[in-house]
Order: sequence, then C-alpha cells, then structure tokens
Amino acid sequence: MSDAVIHLIDDDDGVRHSLIFSLTAAGHAVRAYESALVFLDSLDSLQPGCIVSDMRMPEMDGLQLRRRLRELRVSLPMIIMTGHADIRMAVEAMKAGVADFIEKPFDDEALLAAIREALAESEATAQRDRGTQMARIRLETLSPREREVLQGLVAGLPNKSIANDLKLSPRTVEVHRANVMTKMGASSLSELVRMALATGILSAS
Repeated sequence: MSDAVIHLIDDDDGVRHSLIFSLTAAGHAVRAYESALVFLDSLDSLQPGCIVSDMRMPEMDGLQLRRRLRELRVSLPMIIMTGHADIRMAVEAMKAGVADFIEKPFDDEALLAAIREALAESEATAQRDRGTQMARIRLETLSPREREVLQGLVAGLPNKSIANDLKLSPRTVEVHRANVMTKMGASSLSELVRMALATGILSAS
C-alpha cells in the first residue's frame, strides 16, 4: 500500500515529533494529531493507511477512540502504544479490534514491523472486499434459472440431482452450469462455490 498514510495520535509533543521523524525516515507519509478528538474531527479527509495512537490521552484515550471508530465503521487498522500496559488492557484492546498493542519503550523497528503487518493485513482485507463486491455484481447478471443451478452446485449436488430437482435434462443443466462459470469468471467449481458463498446471498445447505 504505497500511498498509505500513518495517522499518528499522541498528546506528548516530544513523542509525536520523534515518531514523525522516525516514520518519515522509514519512508512513510505521516499525518499527526495532538488528540483523539482532533483526529475524529479530521475523518472527512481521512486517507487510507494505518492509525498509531497513544493509549493514555486526555478527553478520549486510545481504546475509547478505537471503539468510537468501530461505531463509525472506520476500517483502518489501529496500533496502540502505551507506557502502562497490563494484561487486562491488552485483552480489551484486542477485543476492540486493535491490530497490535506495543508497550513503551520500544525501538523503532518494533513499531515499523507492526505497521507493515497491519498494512499488509488491511490490503488483504481490501482485496477480499473487492473480490466479494465483484462477485455480487456478476451474480446479478445470472438468470433466475442459472441462479437455481448455482444454488444446487453450492449445495454440493451433482448435475443429475440438480436436473431432477429443477425438472430439466442433465444436458440443459450442463449448459446452465457452463454459463454460470463464464458469467461469474470462475475457472473451477471450487472457485465458483467460494465466490457464491462470499457474497452471502447464496448459502450451502
């Protein structure tokens, strides 16, 4: 994700400036905020990337920010830094969907590694989402009969059983199946089933 921006949130000026320097030196674009509330005020212009936030901040801490972002459906991965870590806090952070939880003091490479992993996972998720969206669009191009054949395939039925259920000839089912494969852009039956299930529209019985 070459255009990713690291959104850095920390109320400590010294820490913020030091991290800006380290992240920029590592080749990252950085946008800094002195509080969670300032960050929330900037959501309208939020760029793709990763959020790196301190835990303990006035008005709204890092965990409260993460929960608020979930409510707002902001999907950027978030890394929380803290100088006062404990097991309970770490568990709460992970349950809230935090990508990583780093205890201060840490070396720059530890943070950079966490950012690389968070961005890689975010890109993988984005690719899956794009694939699912494309599958939904292609699913809409199927005729009602083709959707029925697809439902039979997803249920694991052989052509003959699908033909019996739909009162069609096996040859007609084969033709519909070939059309479904072409329209969905699937190269194999397993890929077709995965695509259909990913849309959430068709389910295995």
